Amino acid sequence: MCRIYKWIVVLLCLSHQLYAQSFKNWALTPPMGWNSWDCYGPTVTEPEVKANADYMAAHLKSYGWQYIIVDIRWYVENDKAGGYNQTDPRYVLDQYGRYLPAVNRFPSAANGKGFKALADSIHAKGLKFGIHIMRGIPREAVAKKMPVKGTSVTADQLYTTAEQCQWLKDNYTVAANRPGAQAYYNSLMELYAAWGVDFIKVDDLSRPYHQEEIELIRKAIDHAGRPIVLSTSPGETPIDKAAHVQTHANMWRMVDDVWDTWPHFTHLIKVAAQWYPYIKPGGWPDCDMIPLGRISIRGERGADRPTRLTKDEQYSLMTFFTIFRSPLMFGGDLPSMDLFTLSLLTNKAVLKMHRESTGTRQLFSRNGQVAVTARNPRTGERYLALFNLSDDAAPATISVNLTELGIKNGAGIKNLWTGQFEGKVRGNFSVSLRPHASGLYIIK
Repeated sequence: MCRIYKWIVVLLCLSHQLYAQSFKNWALTPPMGWNSWDCYGPTVTEPEVKANADYMAAHLKSYGWQYIIVDIRWYVENDKAGGYNQTDPRYVLDQYGRYLPAVNRFPSAANGKGFKALADSIHAKGLKFGIHIMRGIPREAVAKKMPVKGTSVTADQLYTTAEQCQWLKDNYTVAANRPGAQAYYNSLMELYAAWGVDFIKVDDLSRPYHQEEIELIRKAIDHAGRPIVLSTSPGETPIDKAAHVQTHANMWRMVDDVWDTWPHFTHLIKVAAQWYPYIKPGGWPDCDMIPLGRISIRGERGADRPTRLTKDEQYSLMTFFTIFRSPLMFGGDLPSMDLFTLSLLTNKAVLKMHRESTGTRQLFSRNGQVAVTARNPRTGERYLALFNLSDDAAPATISVNLTELGIKNGAGIKNLWTGQFEGKVRGNFSVSLRPHASGLYIIK
């Protein structure tokens, strides 16, 4: 009997390990896509989503871009730009207290179809479809004591006001230890799987870190039986929870929203310094969305505008996002894309580094100068990113000894963005960079 018990335990452990590996396999390289938040806040419409999907299919899919994400509050009929309507929001829910798309914004959701038709249209273009949700259970479902599908439990038996989201009051926290808590999240993921959702961004999970709800969500996705990439967001995920989040999510935010200002970027680089050891296939520290191109058409932060970052700053942001191997979620309006921004998203050499590199590490961060390196295990080539984060007016010379990259006998160096050969170097490699500028190099 003891031997049988031991074998059962072994098999259960192996089963768990295999499933953990399988959900990691859903994102072996960092996900790349478009998210509606930077452009449209909580007001995006179906025609706008489709227009961005059309552009991605025509111009970006061949470079590896594939996800189209509908961000926050797609279930509110009367939301507003520049914030949230929390005075008199009109929510759309089904009979089980689950949010449904607002039909006045997503006409194909009529007659209870949800996002199925929109997802189908995006899949037909060879792309993948994702949505944003807030953690927890709708306050309206609690007030109306709506049933949890497949149980005798009602929503008012599941909620707690503890740690309710402070900036958006749509939902209450789910009390993870109560009967029906797992069934509620299971019902959500079953619904999203039926719609054809490939990616889900779950908000307000990281500050404070909601470990129990993250575990409910992980189990619910596994239960649904569809590969759904899980992104936890937003806020600075605590580094002491790194092992936990890496075993439950495919990507997790390191910082709050990154907007088109230089201090947002320098803060990101500072916080990211502790996350290099956790850059691994299937689970990615997330730098947040890319606030480039035309943003805030009806956004939460500022007026309709082209990004406020200079070209040097845009190169720096894209250089860091790609060498760090962050998921790439573009926030600008794709149909309004200018040629310069397009060039930042379609550089084959840079995207090859983003897709194939490994061993990413920070060499140094001192006096406003940062150096990051990685290597390509297939070719043996080294990558080197240099940043002048200083606000000083004068350019700065940044030097790296190639022996720090494991190169003892000299090497040829090429600029990865331009393709220009920089020459053969032995010993120190030095470049002069303007304030806020960067350089990205491949070393052979």
